[in-house]
Amino acid sequence: MVFFTHKQKMLSKIMPKELLFICLSGVTTGAAWLCFYKALQIGPASVIVPIDKLSILVSIFFSYFVFKERLSLKASIGLFLIVFGTFLMIQQH
Repeated sequence: MVFFTHKQKMLSKIMPKELLFICLSGVTTGAAWLCFYKALQIGPASVIVPIDKLSILVSIFFSYFVFKERLSLKASIGLFLIVFGTFLMIQQH
């Protein structure tokens, strides 16, 4: 995307540590999608998709422990509702 928008000159302004984080994020996102598609090939989507939705918990825990970010009350309630609804979808199968 950087080369498509002709902003490759701006790459030199990014700190190496941040660039590494961006690259690792891209690799892990790609790996997660590959695992998701493989799971869909071998298992029923009605089970795979709700479990994939729970990956939001990994992101929340990561941001809490690594970046010391805290959820607001509103965000916590929303997260609870997402997780609760996901478990309801899993129970129906």
